[in-house]
Amino acid sequence: MKHLLLATAISSALLLTACSEPQTTANNNTQTEQPTTAAEVQQANPLFVKSVLQYQTPDFNAIKDKHFMPAFNKGMTEQMTEVQAIINNAAKPDFANTIVALEKSGELLTRTRSIFYNLAGSDSNQTRREIQKELAPKMAAHNDNIFLNKALFDKVAAIHAQSETLALSAEETRLLDVYYKRFVRAGAQLNDQQKQQIRDINTKHSSLTTQFSQNLLALTNSNVVLVADKALLDGLPAGQIEQLANAATQAGHPGQYLIKITNTTRQPILAMLKNRELREKVWRASAERALSGENNNREIVAELAQLRAQKAKLLGYDNWAAFGLESQMAKKPEAVFDMFASMIPALMQNVNAEAAAIQAKIDASGEQFKLQPWDWLFYAEQVRTDKYNLDENAVKEYFEFNRVLEDGVFFTMNRLYGITFKPRTDIPVYHPDVKAYELFDADGKSLAIFFADYFAREGKRGGAWMSSFVKQSGLKEQKPVVVNVMNIQKGATGEPTLISYDEATTIFHELGHGLHGMFSKVKYPTLSGTSVSRDFVEFPSTFEEDWAMHPEVIANYAKHHETGEPIPDELLTKVIQSRSFNQGYDTLEYVAAALLDMEWHSLAADAPLQDIEKFEQQALTKHGVNVPFVPPRYKSAFFSHSMGGGYSAGYYAYMWSEILAADAFAYVQEQGGLSREMGDKYRKEILEVGNSRDLMESFKAFRGQEPDTSALLKRRGLKATVQ
Repeated sequence: MKHLLLATAISSALLLTACSEPQTTANNNTQTEQPTTAAEVQQANPLFVKSVLQYQTPDFNAIKDKHFMPAFNKGMTEQMTEVQAIINNAAKPDFANTIVALEKSGELLTRTRSIFYNLAGSDSNQTRREIQKELAPKMAAHNDNIFLNKALFDKVAAIHAQSETLALSAEETRLLDVYYKRFVRAGAQLNDQQKQQIRDINTKHSSLTTQFSQNLLALTNSNVVLVADKALLDGLPAGQIEQLANAATQAGHPGQYLIKITNTTRQPILAMLKNRELREKVWRASAERALSGENNNREIVAELAQLRAQKAKLLGYDNWAAFGLESQMAKKPEAVFDMFASMIPALMQNVNAEAAAIQAKIDASGEQFKLQPWDWLFYAEQVRTDKYNLDENAVKEYFEFNRVLEDGVFFTMNRLYGITFKPRTDIPVYHPDVKAYELFDADGKSLAIFFADYFAREGKRGGAWMSSFVKQSGLKEQKPVVVNVMNIQKGATGEPTLISYDEATTIFHELGHGLHGMFSKVKYPTLSGTSVSRDFVEFPSTFEEDWAMHPEVIANYAKHHETGEPIPDELLTKVIQSRSFNQGYDTLEYVAAALLDMEWHSLAADAPLQDIEKFEQQALTKHGVNVPFVPPRYKSAFFSHSMGGGYSAGYYAYMWSEILAADAFAYVQEQGGLSREMGDKYRKEILEVGNSRDLMESFKAFRGQEPDTSALLKRRGLKATVQ
């Protein structure tokens, strides 16, 4: 990647954004009926057959919790029968009778899994949590039964060895290579004793990651701050105080005020609370969660890191980071550490300057304390006000949720790609807050079904994400059914939902992921949509973010929720200029978390179990980023990206992907900006092809060259410094 690791460039890249990390439902989905007999369940189970709804969209009116385990069990049995048929086939192994057969296998299991795990993340209940625990070791064993099967691997390896003589298409060659590497990385080349060790690790690992996630989900309800005295909420707008009162009443605490803890260490409410003791209480509820009590993740984190290191050693790698990054664009942990090391000197200069300005504000107010983490956001907001005279609540008046979505995000996607989103009130949804849309192309052709699930509620894990109920596949003649999930706090009853500019950009971001899934146009489901490396998958989503501030776009959606008047130029200018404010803090909290992730997964297999708080301090100090008043965005006990599994040794990917996104967005602006011509090119070369070809080749097909960090610097209004 051109100039990627040059300190003269990266050291000034001080801003990044990222996805966060998934009880009552509609249609009686959470009811826990007594199980019927196996025969009755099998006869009535809607998961046993493809949904008859458009594009196999799940029929949430028919699906009940009692249907899942019978469908999982039957699905695993069916797939193993299909796999055994591949093994028993006496014909010479070839692409069709082995690789394509594997792609077609497990239809019931895939359908059940996609529905269940989406609901478990966005609309959990006790029954679903129990199912997750039961499934974790079963699914791990099922996966091992396929990818550790010597007879099956021998067939795949034989085909892979002669791939150059098979006259395969480029996509077929890619799929064969993906399958071969998947078997090898699973441990298919190990001896029987080593395979059993892998199986044991996988079983334990799956149970621990499930428990880790369920502990955090449980804490979303129990780890809250209750306030009895309204006066302590001084600084909050009246509407937000009403929301806290409603939340307390719903939780069984009428007359009090309930502050929920969001998924990151940073708590947005700290920017407004004047009472310092309450700020500290809120901060500690966030930063110290999952360290003690019934939902303790302390030992789980240490054991997960050790298990991953042991598995990596069995597979021939020094540590889990080396194993994980081999299949990513970064390739080696050293590339990631070098990237961050080149940033840190300039980053710390920014942080120290910001901290000095905040301490000066504290001193000027007559207070006699030194800056603490629960003080930063409150006083930073005052410094921001002094510098830009910007009232965030006044800004929100121009960012009404529905207008942002429809006149901002949907408008932009129409201008870029010619697509339209049409509401589908006839399609069942899994919660009243969820809306269904059908996506149409410029020529009127239907492309996909899209579910929009944007509001926070009990039973939904924190953060924002995209997932699929049905993946696109030419082989299976499937069109995609995609969902975007966020945790926006709804307005009080009868009031509009006003959101921050950051939340607006996150809606753009997540639909970038959504379009990556819905525009997919490949034959094989293993390669479709977002099935790309972690340090590429955030590129298409980050690319869409900057459209939120594009002049033509923001003029279309940033209008006062009562008067309809456009956001004043003066206020908009302040919003744009203020984006560079506090970026030392924003970037350091991300970098610290990413380095924690890398350090946990750089442990050797023989390293002892770690005390997670001591480990955090040592890791941060090692890299010169142990700044008490700027804690990591996620601490280890609630670091779902890293410890939940999906982004282990991969949280760095947001910065890596941002380099791609910045360069691509700058190129589009050079070529005319918001236009169908550029949108169609981007769609064709990036969004439609999934993982059907080398990812850098896809980028170059669009951009014409490898990415350059200079675009990121320009995007941030920064200059590279020569050292």
